Amino acid sequence: MPKRKGKPISFDAMVKFFMQNYNIPTKKDVDKLMAKLDRLENLIKAAMATGGYPVRGRIGQSKSAVTAVDMVFDTIKRSRRGMGFSDIQAKTGFGNKKIRNIIFRLNKTGKIKRKRRGIYVAA
Repeated sequence: MPKRKGKPISFDAMVKFFMQNYNIPTKKDVDKLMAKLDRLENLIKAAMATGGYPVRGRIGQSKSAVTAVDMVFDTIKRSRRGMGFSDIQAKTGFGNKKIRNIIFRLNKTGKIKRKRRGIYVAA
């Protein structure tokens, strides 16, 4: 008995099946991603041109919130002879881990210097 032939499968249908099954992005998907990247790049360029940092959250929403890094840096900058770790913790109210990470980041960027062990001075 001969095998019954079904409906022939088109090449386009087969390609579409593989693209959906294996999550292969289409040209439309890539164009969407490129548009999002362009928008983000323009946002960053605009923020850097004004001298500020890119704003997190909604576009157009202005925030003048002070970050934790800025608070610690301002606290260190105000002292002439430098500040110890416990003094920074008392003035800012942050925990050990957070202050350690902030001090590491400020030291790495060159905003503060270590005068001696545990004493930090603005550079």
